Amino acid sequence: MKIFITDGSLKCFYTAVFYAYKYNGCIITSNKSVQLSFDSQVQMVHTEKDKSERVCSKIRQIDELVEDEIALVLRSADPLKEQIAFEYIKLLIKQNRPIRNILSNPTVLEMNEIRQQVAKEIHNMHGFLRFMETAQGIMYAPYSPDNDITDLICHHFIRRFKSLKFVIHDLKRKKAVIYDGCNWFLTEVGEAEIYLSEYEKTFETLWKRYYKSVNIANRPHEKQMKGFMPVRYWKFLPEKKDN
Repeated sequence: MKIFITDGSLKCFYTAVFYAYKYNGCIITSNKSVQLSFDSQVQMVHTEKDKSERVCSKIRQIDELVEDEIALVLRSADPLKEQIAFEYIKLLIKQNRPIRNILSNPTVLEMNEIRQQVAKEIHNMHGFLRFMETAQGIMYAPYSPDNDITDLICHHFIRRFKSLKFVIHDLKRKKAVIYDGCNWFLTEVGEAEIYLSEYEKTFETLWKRYYKSVNIANRPHEKQMKGFMPVRYWKFLPEKKDN
């Protein structure tokens, strides 16, 4: 079995598709700890822009929306995302027409499901992400998303905050978007030691008091809360801290 291992980038994936397309039963992955069989032949893939663009040009001619959909799928935490996207591309080229509505095909179903999961988390984070004001006057938002979406959600907050400086920190992947009020960039970061402003400390205390005042002890509504916001996001809510 031929296994193509990419660096996880979009262009490297398309380079792998170029080389893998002629093989039957091969695998594309970015998981360097993938399980290998005795007959496995591993090929590390490096980005080749011309090869990547040839694949993109081909699928773009068939379906002008598919590049954006694949880019979204490859942001997923699903360990099989590259293989699913590869199988989707092969089916797309074989059919020579858009295939997203062929719901009887398992590959199409998997592709649509992963894309919708990533899109849903992006939408959720537009409302769920909580910012705290630091002692330096910078707004800081830590979170641990299921998928790699930090640079995809930052544009929403740039439009919302305009000239306000902020940091969105993906604790799981140790990366962050930093916005200085004019420009933004994505960078790798480790642990962050954050000091809150006095205003933020006061606001957090008041928010906790409000939460306790409206929460009736004899009528818990955590089931309702879970319906509005998944429990995995609760640790970043000021009203749920220390509760």
